[in-house]
Amino acid sequence: MRVLVVEDEQLLADAVATGLRREGMAVDVVYDGAAALERIGVNDYDVVVLDRDLPLVHGDDVCRRIVELGMPTRVLMLTASGDVSDRVEGLEIGADDYLPKPFAFSELIARVRALGRRTSVPLPPVLERAGIKLDPNRREVFRDGKEVQLAPKEFAVLEVLMRSEGTVVSAEQLLEKAWDENTDPFTNVVRVTVMTLRRKLGEPPVIVTVPGSGYRI
Repeated sequence: MRVLVVEDEQLLADAVATGLRREGMAVDVVYDGAAALERIGVNDYDVVVLDRDLPLVHGDDVCRRIVELGMPTRVLMLTASGDVSDRVEGLEIGADDYLPKPFAFSELIARVRALGRRTSVPLPPVLERAGIKLDPNRREVFRDGKEVQLAPKEFAVLEVLMRSEGTVVSAEQLLEKAWDENTDPFTNVVRVTVMTLRRKLGEPPVIVTVPGSGYRI
């Protein structure tokens, strides 16, 4: 899952981004509405965590722009106000969910994951394919009933491949979904991560390399 965090309180924004990355998500961070519109125009995000009161361009206008573009991106709006009228207004603008500050980080994670599931073809909460069972919420992976310990990026890559349901996923798509925009597009990090993931999943290999195209399970 790729997420954009838009929050003008830099410490809060960076803390949220760090927490989401620990959950295996690819996260970009900006601190004002103008930068948010720039990123949205360049990258495809599953979820935007959007503070409402932003400098330069208000969060409401960012949300409206996402709706106008017809993007599948889901918006989780944050605000310091917990008034019902504010929540209703935010949802009417086009936000998919609303979370008042201060919030429990576990709730933020759950809401981001729930919104992320809405951006693609509906799939069961627990993914199963080729003897692999992946639970995104519990961060657990099993191969033929035996638990497999994965690093966050390995988990993220496996989740993208599982969600593709047997179709080929290119290295570029994996890079976009599992890493943030600061990653060098010419790096071999995808190949290395797939290699270690194959090793940890054991025999027989389940991740197939399709020459010139990418990978699939």
